[in-house]
Amino acid sequence: MQIFPPNNGSGRGYQTLEAPAESFEQQPPNNWKGVFNISSYTQYFNVDTDVVINRLISSFHPTAGDFFNKIEANPDLYGLIWITTTLVFMLSCFGNFATYLMQKHTDGTTTWSFDVGYVNVAASGIYGSAIAVPMAFYFLLQYLGSNASLIRFWCMWGYSLSIFMPTAVSFFHFIVLVCHSSPKSHHLVNLFSPN
Repeated sequence: MQIFPPNNGSGRGYQTLEAPAESFEQQPPNNWKGVFNISSYTQYFNVDTDVVINRLISSFHPTAGDFFNKIEANPDLYGLIWITTTLVFMLSCFGNFATYLMQKHTDGTTTWSFDVGYVNVAASGIYGSAIAVPMAFYFLLQYLGSNASLIRFWCMWGYSLSIFMPTAVSFFHFIVLVCHSSPKSHHLVNLFSPN
């Protein structure tokens, strides 16, 4: 406990009355309680802007084969969290914008309102696939006897979703989707091809 306000006469600021009864120690990462500790996840976000931009550029051109070398030493969850969140908001915003344009084109007299349901649908689809598909690959490879890392799968999958961000803006949605899907598919083929 501390005395508030500080004792200005002595110039010492806050004064501690007693030592704290318990100390808060960081949980070891192999302990199941570490799942609920934020500090156990900091190692997966230990990247700076240059590394993220480098990985994003590599994910747009996976045929060079250097993406897996870049994530091998330090896989992160930046792509899984921020790229999927960006996709969710882009899809919901442009989906609402498309309904606005369709409504104004058909009937310009009615008022239009934002549909929050697009956020739920986009979040369910994007987050669900971003978590479930890499986990399915991970469990499949574990079953087949491979030494796979779930964090590397999530890292690879998160950055590979960045190629869909231009798709959310495009008016030729299906053409751009097909063009952008082929490098992502090639990205997965590179993962399973022998070195």
